[in-house]
Amino acid sequence: MPYNNTPITPTRDITGTVSLPLARVKKIINADDDVGNCSNNAAFVITAATEMFLQYLVEQSYNIVKSERKPRRNVQYRDVANAVARVENLEFLADVVPKTTTYKAVKQKATKDGTSAAPNGGLANGQGTLDGHMGGAQDRAEAQATNGAAHDKMDIDVGDEHNSEDTVDEDKEATQSPPERGGRDGMEV
Repeated sequence: MPYNNTPITPTRDITGTVSLPLARVKKIINADDDVGNCSNNAAFVITAATEMFLQYLVEQSYNIVKSERKPRRNVQYRDVANAVARVENLEFLADVVPKTTTYKAVKQKATKDGTSAAPNGGLANGQGTLDGHMGGAQDRAEAQATNGAAHDKMDIDVGDEHNSEDTVDEDKEATQSPPERGGRDGMEV
């Protein structure tokens, strides 16, 4: 299914309509637990403000493309990330729109900083995998090899340290069933 790539020209006139779907914006607003109810007028204003912000973000990203003198008509993610890094008004998006790096660069930075992977396969202290195993990769591999498999041996306590007569409940009445009563279903008539 082809995407709609036709540009929406921003209007400088107030028309009373928005390009973003108002119902979807209301769903996003209502998904927030802090917001009780949102009127249609408030949702419309939020939608209009969102459109204005997106137009500003894309305009700044396109200015970055033009400043790099690249003959492209499309704005890419890296252009938006560069705009967020360079434009002062967009600095608050630095965590949301980070610059992309290659795995090789991240790996080199980690070895340079001396923060290589933990000896337990990259897991921090106290963390485990979804299988519930903790420890090194070799321990996890051994544990997963027997995970769900039947064991050949069964551990049985043969020692006489636990005498079965010592563990019997002293209160015999507590473990006995109630006495039979007359009538149907154990109810008195």
